[in-house]
Amino acid sequence: MSGHSKWATIKRAKGAKDAARGKLFGRLIKEITIAARDGGGDPEGNPRLRLAIDRAKAANMPNDNINRAIKRGTGEIEGVHYEEINYEGYGPGGVAFLVETITDNKNRTVAEIRHVFSKHNGNLAENGSVSWKFDRKGVISIPKNYDEEELMLVVIEAGAEDMSVEDEHFEIVTEATDFESVKKALEDNDIEIGEAEVQMIPQNTLKVEGKDAEGVLRLYEALEDHDDVQNVYADFDIDADVMESMQ
Repeated sequence: MSGHSKWATIKRAKGAKDAARGKLFGRLIKEITIAARDGGGDPEGNPRLRLAIDRAKAANMPNDNINRAIKRGTGEIEGVHYEEINYEGYGPGGVAFLVETITDNKNRTVAEIRHVFSKHNGNLAENGSVSWKFDRKGVISIPKNYDEEELMLVVIEAGAEDMSVEDEHFEIVTEATDFESVKKALEDNDIEIGEAEVQMIPQNTLKVEGKDAEGVLRLYEALEDHDDVQNVYADFDIDADVMESMQ
């Protein structure tokens, strides 16, 4: 998990920007719709939908918006037909990018994503050329309000893979298949959960500096700004002061 702390930092900064730009609700609605379409409208039997609803509530999305998104997914009310499509590519310095999208027009989306990569000195790559460098993991952050040893006992017993101490929180990493059981164990023990999501975590990180670092962050931001993009993952390792200067 080397380098994941810095990655988590920029992901949180991205989340704050999403909320400020009004993009977060749109992304959450798409995620709820897709989750309900693929796994049904009952969150008790659909872990993906339950997680999407939890994130929507954490973002203070009104219940009416959540319920409409579920009904669009299950077909109870008419809605747009979405497709999930992932794109892989390389940015400045050879940094690998994995881009998750939800779109109603895949021809438009691929053309626009290709343009974003090209504009920022990157390029799209063949499917499979980048994804093997990432692992799907559950990532849960817990405020530093708990005894470290007691918290570790709870999460390890529930199946967590690792727990680390960051500046302001504990960070728990799980296999994607164990994410729900670890999250439930925390809830059953009345432990406050700061953030919880399944992410694509790079197996290794690539150190980039100077103009390459600036170019990578500009590409990252440009991809994040695209309306069809849900998530952007990359294997960069960039000094915190450089990331902060680009915020």
